[in-house]
Amino acid sequence: MDEKTTPLVDVRNLKEYFDISTGFLRTKPLKAVDDVSFTIAKGETLGLVGESGCGKTTVGRTVLQLYKPTSGEIYFEGEKVEGKAALRKFRTKATMVFQDPYSSLNPRMTVSDIIAEPLDIHKMYADKGERRDRILELMDHVGLNSEHASRYAHEFSGGQRQRIGIARALAVGPSFIVCDEPVSALDVSIQAQVLNMFEELQDKLGLTYLFIAHDLLVVRHISDRIAVMYLGKMVELADADEICDRPLHPYSKALMSAVPMPDPKIARENRRISLNGEIPSPLNAPSGCPFRTRCPHACEQCAESMPEFRETEKGHFVACHRVGEIN
Repeated sequence: MDEKTTPLVDVRNLKEYFDISTGFLRTKPLKAVDDVSFTIAKGETLGLVGESGCGKTTVGRTVLQLYKPTSGEIYFEGEKVEGKAALRKFRTKATMVFQDPYSSLNPRMTVSDIIAEPLDIHKMYADKGERRDRILELMDHVGLNSEHASRYAHEFSGGQRQRIGIARALAVGPSFIVCDEPVSALDVSIQAQVLNMFEELQDKLGLTYLFIAHDLLVVRHISDRIAVMYLGKMVELADADEICDRPLHPYSKALMSAVPMPDPKIARENRRISLNGEIPSPLNAPSGCPFRTRCPHACEQCAESMPEFRETEKGHFVACHRVGEIN
């Protein structure tokens, strides 16, 4: 395969199960991520959405191997990420921006030490002068002043703290960043600034993002393609505009119908799809399709087998037995 057709990130049949104690010496697997596959092209942003607890964050952490995958394969730049040497190399190319800017920064370290920590770990400078220059360059990238370098994290607002976290993620010069709900803890006005900064950094540094969020307006704004997850499974994947304007999976339809519309005329015409019942526990997921207990179109086949995640139209993947009948 040539460079143009090889995706930067290729995730195949990823599974992440956690053993949960159910009594004396008994455990049961919690299927946090269950057979998820996707690719991300160089320079692309793939948005990952779904309800809380659907496994979005676990996907991001497992791709970066912060959690050891139960099974599945992860390829980066066409090479399988396997073994200590490959993982160490991968960690200099792929980093993460965490959700909570308050708990993801060490309160005992100065801003310069927080940003330089990846440089220290991977020994990416020749002397202290080069280290200092790199810190100041990174701070400039994210809109922080050089005099902030000697301060501590608690002296900054949430938006500034998240900028520190982003500077730390950029330290090793990565080409791929997992953004785990990076703006959900911030005020709306600050969210816009941080999102614009992500886009500017992508253009300037040629970055590729896996952007995890539950705010669909944010995801549509920043993503090229969007994937929808439900109870550890990926149920739909398509171009951002396509999936927002014409979702095919019943769960995606309900999700998109809940997006608030700024235009009151469109909002009045928009029919909200409400789902009955509670989200099942991932410890006791339904047989077959995980969404069938809340789906208005469920049939016997849905209980018998998990629908295949297949391409129903060019670039539009859906996991639904009745996708042809209900659309």
